Amino acid sequence: MLVPLVQIIGRAGKLIWLIIFIVIGVVLFKYFTSEKPTETTEYNTDLIEQQIKNVGKLVVTEGHYSQVMTYKDQQKYLMNLVTFEKKALIIINADVTVAYDLSKVKYDIDQKNKTITIVSIPKEEIKISPDIQFYDIDQSTMNPFTGADYNKINKKVKSDLARKIEKSKLKTNAENRLVSELAKILILTNTMGWKLEYKNQVIQTESQLGKTLNL
Repeated sequence: MLVPLVQIIGRAGKLIWLIIFIVIGVVLFKYFTSEKPTETTEYNTDLIEQQIKNVGKLVVTEGHYSQVMTYKDQQKYLMNLVTFEKKALIIINADVTVAYDLSKVKYDIDQKNKTITIVSIPKEEIKISPDIQFYDIDQSTMNPFTGADYNKINKKVKSDLARKIEKSKLKTNAENRLVSELAKILILTNTMGWKLEYKNQVIQTESQLGKTLNL
């Protein structure tokens, strides 16, 4: 009777160990095959949104321009036999700002594909604040300077300055600052293993970003 009893106990012990191994195997299988928590993805998204919020500020580049112009106007009467002329030397000092309001940047975040897409970027806002001074004013009672003259001069001054700004380093410097600010998002996405896209292109470098912006 003793031998069969020992054999039964030995078999029961093997069965218990077998059950233990099966339970451990099931636990490990569920651990490695179960869906992982999305805390990392949410954390990445929070970082990107915070970075965009930090970038979303007003980028302002300032400049100063000086200009001298001569304004002339003639009023003719009696079939041009009588002429009344007015003229003045005008000195212009203007403060100019070129600004990008990056809070208006529109973007889309794709968590599944780890991609942030820049949808649109606001155009620059150019503000011209001229200080116009008149010198050597020559006018007649029949053709004096009026508010219409000042409005015409102010409009011409702003138009001339706008053309200069378009070709100036001020505009280029403002564009470079825009790219530098947006590149902060590029650096973050690259660091976190995400992608930055704009105009259906994957942006990989700051210089590529500038070219894609058509600046």
